[in-house]
Amino acid sequence: MYEGPRTLRRLPDGWPDRPYRRFDVVPLAATLGAQVRGVDLARPLEPALREELNRALLEWKVLFFRAQHLTSAQQRAFARCWGPLETNPLLAAGASDEVARFDKAAGAPVTFENVWHTDVTFRQRPALGAVLQLREVPPFGGDTMWADMAAAYDNLPAEVKERIEGATAVHDFIPGFARFYGPERLAPFQKVFPPVEHPVVRTHPETGRRTLFVNTSFTTRITGLERAESDRLLSLLCRQAHTPEYQVRFRWQPGDVAFWDNRATQHYAVGDYAPHRRVAERVAVEGDRPF
Repeated sequence: MYEGPRTLRRLPDGWPDRPYRRFDVVPLAATLGAQVRGVDLARPLEPALREELNRALLEWKVLFFRAQHLTSAQQRAFARCWGPLETNPLLAAGASDEVARFDKAAGAPVTFENVWHTDVTFRQRPALGAVLQLREVPPFGGDTMWADMAAAYDNLPAEVKERIEGATAVHDFIPGFARFYGPERLAPFQKVFPPVEHPVVRTHPETGRRTLFVNTSFTTRITGLERAESDRLLSLLCRQAHTPEYQVRFRWQPGDVAFWDNRATQHYAVGDYAPHRRVAERVAVEGDRPF
């Protein structure tokens, strides 16, 4: 981390900054995060609207839709416009196995909060993105934050970029879930989700943008480095998500929906609302193999 100005480039090089014709977009931060107005997610998406929403997703990385109040089926139908849906046996399910339900009431144990991460990087094909809806919102707190990992990469010192060029890292589900589950709960999934390697810097398959692709929850080491050196470098890289200029923070209202590009961002659920209840449901879209 360092003080001083930062490069805040929202669009890839050569990408035209075109207006949107089918909805309004209200930016919430410099490089990521925008509220979309004028779209009813409960209605089937016409192809032209889907394509323009996809462009908005690529350009803003996380989109927010206020007061949608989708049924579980409608939420899944919207997400399916981007591909087949994931299931995750490590998470509590909602109306179907494709819906992960996060229901935290007063006195509940600490779960999937207070850590910067990219979803399911322990898979060979991590999720393309996710659609999250808040069913119940506490009277205060419970915000979610996202970080732009393309901006995080852009602002690395040249010597660090050179050091990680072509590097790969190991991702494993156990460190991320061991905070909440005991060994007996995790053991059956070790054959289902063996450790995998991904590039430290991935290339976005649609924009060509280079993004930093390591995270605190699931990245355990950089391949080929001694443990101490790997730990130091991973610590430096993971801290890039902490920079406020690369972030957007969203204050939820009931029925709000967020749709984020998991290939380009990390996110952080803020656990500051005890003793109140917060209920969210997430649907994730299958992704591709990072390169």
